[in-house]
Amino acid sequence: LDYDLSVAVGVGFIALAGVAIELGVVMLTYLNLALDRTLSGLKDSATPINSEQIAQAVIEGATQRLRPIIMTTMTIIVGLLPIMLGHGTGSEVMRRIATPMVGGMLSATILTLVLMPALFYLWKKWQLVDRASKVPTTVALAE
Repeated sequence: LDYDLSVAVGVGFIALAGVAIELGVVMLTYLNLALDRTLSGLKDSATPINSEQIAQAVIEGATQRLRPIIMTTMTIIVGLLPIMLGHGTGSEVMRRIATPMVGGMLSATILTLVLMPALFYLWKKWQLVDRASKVPTTVALAE
């Protein structure tokens, strides 16, 4: 929108960073809870976890947060659109605060709902499955 970086735009970026971090922390919390439930179920049967079980846990955790994240994003965007599109006293400064929030919330939502679960899956797969398969087993010596 041809805005220069100013204090008002910086305030918009700071507010966006706060909301984006909050969305990410909540998503990671639910992904970890779903994986912990899967791991505790496997602990009883003493079978190692595989990548399909990790994927199921990630899907379960991510789908639990889908609606609240969409609702948060849409509330922020719908609330800031009148400020961004308004004309009146003080609207010049307020538009510069609202613009990074509206655009950033769209990209933060996509990153939180798509990229974060995918990276979590890859990280936990490497941590739980790939590294566990590379651990050398000890051979009991016959006496």
